Amino acid sequence: MISFPVIAIIIVALYILSSIKILTEYERGVIFRLGRLFERAKGPGVILVFAPIDRMVRISLRQEALEVPPQDIITRDNVTLKVNAVIFLRVIDPRRAVVEVSNYVYQTSQFAQTTLRSVLGEVELDELLAHREKINLRLQTILDQHTDPWGVKVANVEVKQVDLPETMLRAMAKQAEAEREKRSKIIHAEGEFSAAQRLVDAARLLAEEPVSVQLRYLQTLTEIGVEKNTTVVFPVPIDVFSGMHEVLAKIAGGGGSTAKAPATNTP
Repeated sequence: MISFPVIAIIIVALYILSSIKILTEYERGVIFRLGRLFERAKGPGVILVFAPIDRMVRISLRQEALEVPPQDIITRDNVTLKVNAVIFLRVIDPRRAVVEVSNYVYQTSQFAQTTLRSVLGEVELDELLAHREKINLRLQTILDQHTDPWGVKVANVEVKQVDLPETMLRAMAKQAEAEREKRSKIIHAEGEFSAAQRLVDAARLLAEEPVSVQLRYLQTLTEIGVEKNTTVVFPVPIDVFSGMHEVLAKIAGGGGSTAKAPATNTP
């Protein structure tokens, strides 16, 4: 028969074994001794928790990702959107994360939903799409102010997805198409201007050296001859026709004066 001292030793040994707790590197143990908060969080490694005098709450110090459900938002320019986000947070003070709030993850999620609706309701759609980094920083600052008393640090906030209505998508597509058409017309006009400027420069150069016009005529005939065409079109300057018109006008004027002279002498 086992004696009482042996039984007592076995019970004490089992109690001590059950009091041994092992905390990993990323865990801390918040100890309550007789209902009072212990001076500091314990861990990592092997610690002793003497139940029922002590009660331990495990807190992870690793960064966690919290997804904010899609929220119905009306922007400042009256566009209805569905926006969701993701929050990256971690516990920096385990004692406050246990004592100051019942569930810091749930509380942060609720704050994130209300903050997301209020902040995005103050911006326009173009600002939301073009300056998302600025909005993310503003959301992080607001949430970090709320969670700091709990010993929780919001490391980053990212607006994950913005769902636009079909009508808005079609309107944005039309706007992008009009913008592209505008750019193409501007580029075409700039090309026309450059071509006209080059023609002006060429005309000015040809006017300074009239012989170059003849050389250009000969070069054109050479290019036409290479093609073995049966019809040759020879360019004639317009100035030639203007000169011929002046000669014909002088001849016509002289012929009229000689015809009228005998009629004047007859009477």
